[in-house]
Amino acid sequence: MVVDDHPIWRDGVARDLAERGFEVRATAGDAASAVRIARTVRPDVVLMDLNLGEESGVEATRKITGELTDTRVLVLSASGEHNDVLEAVKAGASGYLVKSASAEELVAAVRRTWAGDAVFNAGLAGLVLGEYRRMASGPEESGAPKLTDRETEVLRLVAKGLTARQIADRLVLSHRTVENHVQSTLRKLQLHNRVELARYAIEHGLDGEPD
Repeated sequence: MVVDDHPIWRDGVARDLAERGFEVRATAGDAASAVRIARTVRPDVVLMDLNLGEESGVEATRKITGELTDTRVLVLSASGEHNDVLEAVKAGASGYLVKSASAEELVAAVRRTWAGDAVFNAGLAGLVLGEYRRMASGPEESGAPKLTDRETEVLRLVAKGLTARQIADRLVLSHRTVENHVQSTLRKLQLHNRVELARYAIEHGLDGEPD
């Protein structure tokens, strides 16, 4: 589903995705319509603009992700502003692309969002992680689950938007080993998928590279 208040852009994105094999179930031009239509068509992925008039794409994202647990939202916005990125992620967006992204980048991002990855333009992951690091206050709770050093390494890279295979290459591990670390971390933190893992890492300021 494609949500944008500019008809030419909205129709162009929908056409590009359809030509590349995606089923575009619906489009919408404002936040209220986006929420209403999403409830009906229940898309796997919503491409969401932020500037939608009276009600923002952030609010639409919050409502859609709150009601439709199987639907993921990928923001596609002209804005790369710090606060816009941060608010979208806090509202439940699985990723954030700026509209200057190429068609190939968009297609890859939609596929990765559908697969459960957190997706950001180059640089935006660090931007969001850095903000949460500054917002973090106080030490971790004493009762927080204890992760191993390797699990923490993997968690950091998940938060930066890397796939399991990319993490395996980075850490010189097998793909299966990385998946085992991800599943172990999910169990310890009582989370359900990589997007929730990424948000946990962001909220806890895990933005540094391991030494």
